[in-house]
Amino acid sequence: MMHTADGHHRSDLGRRVATRRRQLGLSREEVAVRSGSSPGYIAYVEERLPAPGIEFLVRLANALETTVQDLTGLTAELAPGEGPAGSRPRLEAVDEKECWALLGDHGVGRVAVEAADGLEVFPVNYRVLDGKVLFVTTSTSALGLAAAAGAEIAFEEDHLDEAFRQGWSVLLVGPVHTVSEPIESQILRDAAHSQSWAGDGRDTAVLLLPHRVTGRRILVPGAPGTADGSDGQET
Repeated sequence: MMHTADGHHRSDLGRRVATRRRQLGLSREEVAVRSGSSPGYIAYVEERLPAPGIEFLVRLANALETTVQDLTGLTAELAPGEGPAGSRPRLEAVDEKECWALLGDHGVGRVAVEAADGLEVFPVNYRVLDGKVLFVTTSTSALGLAAAAGAEIAFEEDHLDEAFRQGWSVLLVGPVHTVSEPIESQILRDAAHSQSWAGDGRDTAVLLLPHRVTGRRILVPGAPGTADGSDGQET
């Protein structure tokens, strides 16, 4: 029986395979069928330090709807979206309800803030709370200063499916304010779900109250997310 290895025993390849499999909602058995392998070997790839041959890597990448380069980390430090556009892509608007669903309850997005030296755009951890977006920052950051002044900002989150050249983006625009009441601020900071990726020392709770929520999606006929594999046009 194969036991789950400790995190430091797993390879980068194994972590990428496991993450991609979970993103697609697939079991090891399903990946095994897709790749012509066995569930035990998929578990071995995810949990140990394998060195599979290129033929299996190609089959595994196809099974996981990605590329060998992505699985092996060759594109890890590259900017996303370098591949060519998909075949006959179409751009669709995303309604407000789906925008909130795409944001989920937390993640990492980007804010655009008018700072002293001009416009600044930077990544932030966020948490969605009842139609508002919570950020935890420092009082002296560009976002903290904007919130103290009640300024308007833009917040954006997106997702790219490199394998199929499709994706979505959500944009929220509205004023931000600092939560100054100590008990409420602590409650909100405790609700932030996870610590900031940038580290400790962030103790200022900032709320975005969006008055504009918009989104758009790029779909490629025949790719996951399309209803019937066609765009409704004659080929």
